[in-house]
Amino acid sequence: MVNNTIKPFLSSAFTDCIFRRTDPSAPLPPPDHGELRVRVLAPVVLPSEEIALAGSSPALGSWDTVKALPMNDSSFPYWEINLPAKAVIGAEYKFIVRDKTTGDVTAWEEGYNREMQHATQSEELCFRGRERWWHGSGVAIPVFSLRSDKDFGAGDFLDLELMADWAADSGMNFIQILPVNDTTMTRTNSDSYPYHANSSFALHPLYLRVDEVGTPKNPDDREKFDKLRRHLNSLPAIDYAAVTNAKEEYMRLIYTEQGNQTLNSREFSRFLVRNYIWLLPYAAFCVMRDRNNTADFRQWGGASHYSSDLVADLMHDSAEEMNFIFFMQYHLDRQLRRARDYAHSRGVALKGDIPIGISSDSADAWQYPDLFNLNCQAGAPPDDFSIMGQNWGFPTYNWQRMAHDGYSWWRRRLQKMAEYFDAYRIDHILGFFRIWQIPKESVHGLLGHFSPAMPLSPEDMSRLYGFSFDPAFLLPGMPTDGFSSQRAALEAGRNDLLEAFDDVLFVQDSSHPECFHPRIAGHKTTHYAALPENQRRAFDRLYEDFFYHRHNEFWRQQAMDKLPALVNATPMLACAEDLGMIPACVPQVLDQLQILSLEVQRMPKEYGVEFGHTDKYPYSSVATTSTHDMSGIRRWWAESPERSGRYARHILGLSDNNIPPEATPEICRTIVNRHLTSSSMLSILPLQDYLSADGSIRRKNPEEEQINNPSDPHHYWCYRLHVNLETLPLYIR
Repeated sequence: MVNNTIKPFLSSAFTDCIFRRTDPSAPLPPPDHGELRVRVLAPVVLPSEEIALAGSSPALGSWDTVKALPMNDSSFPYWEINLPAKAVIGAEYKFIVRDKTTGDVTAWEEGYNREMQHATQSEELCFRGRERWWHGSGVAIPVFSLRSDKDFGAGDFLDLELMADWAADSGMNFIQILPVNDTTMTRTNSDSYPYHANSSFALHPLYLRVDEVGTPKNPDDREKFDKLRRHLNSLPAIDYAAVTNAKEEYMRLIYTEQGNQTLNSREFSRFLVRNYIWLLPYAAFCVMRDRNNTADFRQWGGASHYSSDLVADLMHDSAEEMNFIFFMQYHLDRQLRRARDYAHSRGVALKGDIPIGISSDSADAWQYPDLFNLNCQAGAPPDDFSIMGQNWGFPTYNWQRMAHDGYSWWRRRLQKMAEYFDAYRIDHILGFFRIWQIPKESVHGLLGHFSPAMPLSPEDMSRLYGFSFDPAFLLPGMPTDGFSSQRAALEAGRNDLLEAFDDVLFVQDSSHPECFHPRIAGHKTTHYAALPENQRRAFDRLYEDFFYHRHNEFWRQQAMDKLPALVNATPMLACAEDLGMIPACVPQVLDQLQILSLEVQRMPKEYGVEFGHTDKYPYSSVATTSTHDMSGIRRWWAESPERSGRYARHILGLSDNNIPPEATPEICRTIVNRHLTSSSMLSILPLQDYLSADGSIRRKNPEEEQINNPSDPHHYWCYRLHVNLETLPLYIR
């Protein structure tokens, strides 16, 4: 029986990349009459190693590991061998791992000796042991943040080849990036937010290396773009709008010169056939967006509702615009596939990022409006990084409708990702258990509630907790100057009133208006302060049970209804972003499905613990020092000297006299190396934190290293490396 802990090693990250056989054996012929076929599943084997069969009979080498029989790896991760039945039946044997060059044994199979039987040929054999032997590492960096001599003001897909060289030469196995889908909505810097895509399938034109596609024939055009490229590439940060507009202008010239040749090619025809189900609606969406100067398709008049007839009309009336979009996506696809293949050649896997949400102004919402709750907003409850909660503005999913066809939209989305990536980070995996749903008229995340959930009626509150519900608890306890909602106050410029609307003790359920949810962090409201002591205690019991106990089995079942179909839709390695307010059922589900959890030392999952211990992380996890939503090691260290002092004493073991006011290169190297030697299967750290360990290369101002500020909904995502990949020093542990 296959051990569940082997499942991650059966992903394409290992079978097609890290452990892939660079020189596989020729396939074995079928066993002859009198031969026995032995087949074993053994995925955790380095390319420099082989599986061999050692046993007690002379035909099996009489336990001499030098004479042990090498097995065929043509069906890796399965290993096979044909044996003369008469010579081996009844013999004891084990599988061993052996270095192919030296013949040295690197691992014996654990447990009892096996006995060779005729039935062996039909048994599912699995190599015992080594499931927790392998530990890998990687680097996390957005593609747009890369910098090389060949860029045009922002990192592009082909920069991943240089990044793969750096990772491989530094002894790493993974490159983790942020979402790379098209986010073009307004053609301004507000489009820089990578989690607000106009398509869950289309790639962003920002990442195209335009001069790989072609060079303008006109010398004046070449001079103009070369000058612009040098200027944009010299900037310390990305000028997002300038880069995207310049690349589009460049590509329109190239399309004019060679578009017909490309569109008539056999390779392009194959690309179109593979992708038409999303490509045509996406191209139509882009044409209508530009024609109407808005991505809000509700303002498109007769085109507000998607139809195949509309797409057909656009293919006829706006053929050049549609074809130009096809042309761009074709070349983006080619370049990302090239980067993936190169990374594979260096033993480096690409890890993508799949956002939990989609934009309400997207080709997906336009084409499939019934799959989404477009009258709601998704977000997250408050945490240490955003005390008002987060409002992402995305619609929530209509999971009941999605279930009707086996979540086909999600499966196609993941299958598209699997064309480029061998692993993926499931952004906010808690959304598959329950999502934080916020009314459309609200701005702050505080006014949301979990969905699906089991809200409470007033009778429930009284019967279960002894709490007396009052409809006034739904109304702000502070003056709102006559405004009906946060959205109305915001539109009138009264930002000073937004917090007044948060001052409620309960929020109404969006599907069952007769039932209610206690407002998250309701203890901070004026309503709570005014409660009699006995009612405060009753509310405390209600609150504790509601958020930490009541939904545990309910949410577990919600996740198990969805996630198995999705993680099994592709061979990619699934990794969770499971930070925040975590239901108790989450670790159980992740372990059952072998989805790797995320471990961040400053956000431990053990209640009452300030810092995690890297040597106690679960093996099926990804360890990291920080994420794109957090400050890096250096900025975090300086933000709170009291906190970093406790970390230095209790985690690093420093005395008070040896705690520096800033994170020195030595401090950073210690922290990085502790993560690289953690008990997690994978340690993937931001490139900025690797560079922090080198005083000669790290950025002067650590404030400039943070990629996103989640408390600012208008944050401009423009972080870029300050050094070129060509001159980036390797990380030496």
